[in-house]
Amino acid sequence: MAYKYIAEAWKKPDESFVEDLMRQRLVEWRKQPAVTRVEKPTRLDRARKLGYKAKQGFVIVRVRVRRGGLRKQRPRSGRRPKRMGVKKYKPAKSLRLIAEERAARKFPNLEVLNSYWVGEDGRYKWFEVIMVDPHHPAIKSDKDVNWICQKQNKGRVFRGLTSAGKKVRGLRKKGRGAEKVRPSKKAATKE
Repeated sequence: MAYKYIAEAWKKPDESFVEDLMRQRLVEWRKQPAVTRVEKPTRLDRARKLGYKAKQGFVIVRVRVRRGGLRKQRPRSGRRPKRMGVKKYKPAKSLRLIAEERAARKFPNLEVLNSYWVGEDGRYKWFEVIMVDPHHPAIKSDKDVNWICQKQNKGRVFRGLTSAGKKVRGLRKKGRGAEKVRPSKKAATKE
């Protein structure tokens, strides 16, 4: 029941205490390193929904990612502005997936389970990434998450197997318009 009220407070932050609280937190978070391990989740309801458990083997990591489009350097040699290839380019990955990958690189012995948004300002976005230690006995004996211990789930974030990765790959689509998505975009273009 408590999770329901937590979720409602996050859905309408301007009507609850969350907006003022987050403004104070973002001031502190800006001073912290880009990838920081956290004791407990900021949004407990969201973390629990995505598979987090308050037990050994689970780690929460907060990641700060810069906001905005794709930064491309202007070519040194002469071109007209249209052919510079700088503006209006979109990155192929979402900022959430970039955050998951950075967390996975910082903690190479852990696997990414899932992630969720926790805050943003004009310059940055913050995501909390739920990570699991696949070699921990508490994880191996937990029937809900021990699937992540299997060898095919090694480095799953870099192969687009997390929720954010599957969304970027277009695997949530069904029916018309999704014909060239499976098994992959690359495989669909081959003859």
